Amino acid sequence: MIRKILITKEGKKFYVGDTGRDFHTQFGFIRKSDLKSSGKLVKTNKGEQMRILDPSFIDLFRKIKRHAQIITPKDIGMIISNTGVNKKSYVVEFGSGSGALTCFLGHIAKKVSTYDIDDRSLEATRENVKLLKLKNVDVNKADCYAKTEETKDKNADLVAIDLPDPWKALDNAVRAAKTGGFIISNEARKKGLLVLRTIELIEREWVLDKDRARPDFRGLGHTGFLTFARKLE
Repeated sequence: MIRKILITKEGKKFYVGDTGRDFHTQFGFIRKSDLKSSGKLVKTNKGEQMRILDPSFIDLFRKIKRHAQIITPKDIGMIISNTGVNKKSYVVEFGSGSGALTCFLGHIAKKVSTYDIDDRSLEATRENVKLLKLKNVDVNKADCYAKTEETKDKNADLVAIDLPDPWKALDNAVRAAKTGGFIISNEARKKGLLVLRTIELIEREWVLDKDRARPDFRGLGHTGFLTFARKLE
């Protein structure tokens, strides 16, 4: 459990789990008495200044367990902005993976039901749901490709499919979505859905200091395609 975040003036972060003892870093240690506060500027025994903060959702999100490649924050943001997920939304997810999208949508939506057949994915997702203290997320074991009604959801505002063969789960997704609901999947046009757009999102940070401003050459390139569709029948 992460109880506090320490941040140096350069932006270096430290995650504190036990506030009942001194916390040691390469910059020196913070006394346990100082770890009880929040928002306070403290110094290590070597004189390094750090700000103590309570962890926010995004701080904890960056520490989630990763069993499989996660849907990246840049793609999660695009999903949210294109579907309008909000505190009234019911979301169904086929393919929990490590639970990154699951948890982020759980932080925003009214309820999230996620499904996976892989026990390691289910374990990682449950751990991350617990880390982020989400009470509105149901993690279920089921075959999303199955023709039977192993996934019995109805009237979902959004159905997200993140599986190796997404087209095999599309019938179940269409059944789960409400009329007017959104489905994220390639192959959507074959099921009579209104395909809105397919996009690829490229992210590039910039290096900024007092002497220069230039793009970071590393960048974050292709992480996947997002196809947004809508059920009209």
